Amino acid sequence: MTIRLSTQIEGLDWLALAEVFERAPLGTRDPATLELSFRNSQSRCFVYADGRIIGAGRALSDGVLWCVIFDVVLLPEYQGQGLGRAIMDSLAEQAGAAQVMLYAAPGKEAFYAKLGFKMMKTAMAKFANVERALVRGLIE
Repeated sequence: MTIRLSTQIEGLDWLALAEVFERAPLGTRDPATLELSFRNSQSRCFVYADGRIIGAGRALSDGVLWCVIFDVVLLPEYQGQGLGRAIMDSLAEQAGAAQVMLYAAPGKEAFYAKLGFKMMKTAMAKFANVERALVRGLIE
């Protein structure tokens, strides 16, 4: 099996990436919205196994002080092989910022803690769909 990381967005199969999110499971994503969000992000990383997309992540950064990482996803059968760490390392390196914040799915805290992330006391968010955020366990 050949594993490849890429930052290239051209030619990406957005429907296939939406299926990765669904299987991960990180929820249903509209392929057009996924494409727009990844295109509008300064940093992105895509993971392929034998030419098939199996994971991704994206980040926004000011390139100096702060970077925020979003949408890190990897098919379950590829987890535990260092690929999630590779996505995170790639995004942080591309961003070039001193501090890195993370928006992660509930239940993934242990993975990110192994990468040096700490829980914050003051992080807050305003959601377009508060009920959905409550159901997903993102807010109390």
